[in-house]
Amino acid sequence: MNIIIFTVLILIGLYFLLKVFTKIASRKISTGIRVILFILLALFAVLFAIGGKFLLTLPLTLASLALLKLKGLSLFQLISLYRLIQTLRNSGRFSFNNQNASNLSTMSTQEAYRILNLNPSKNLTKDDVNKAYIKIQKKIHPDISPETSRLSSLVNEAKEIVLRDLG
Repeated sequence: MNIIIFTVLILIGLYFLLKVFTKIASRKISTGIRVILFILLALFAVLFAIGGKFLLTLPLTLASLALLKLKGLSLFQLISLYRLIQTLRNSGRFSFNNQNASNLSTMSTQEAYRILNLNPSKNLTKDDVNKAYIKIQKKIHPDISPETSRLSSLVNEAKEIVLRDLG
């Protein structure tokens, strides 16, 4: 029932808007549209100049993941994978352009905990570490997508470091 009411209201509003447009000169309409477009473009320019790095990071990363052909991932899984990639990119261990980074053996214990999304201050067991490892590997294992082999090797290394730290 609500859909019918909203549809009628939208159509009535559209009717009155078109009625107003028929009475306005086309030159005024085109000038108004140009002014509105200019203002919107200026606002977008200011918005991207101030926060462009943060506004574009998530969509571009998710688009990059789509290019990797990761199938069957929910939005929650994509966001957690995005956090993993951001952690690795911030530490300089992962880049979409250079898949053959050579700094594998210098991962700190703190970075390993961050990659596995574990809290080092908690009393963790090997089972907790293995659960976190399996949760991430289900998303990025090379059998699922061969393009994620670099991520998978970094997660393997993080697991080994954390288990070494616990044991």
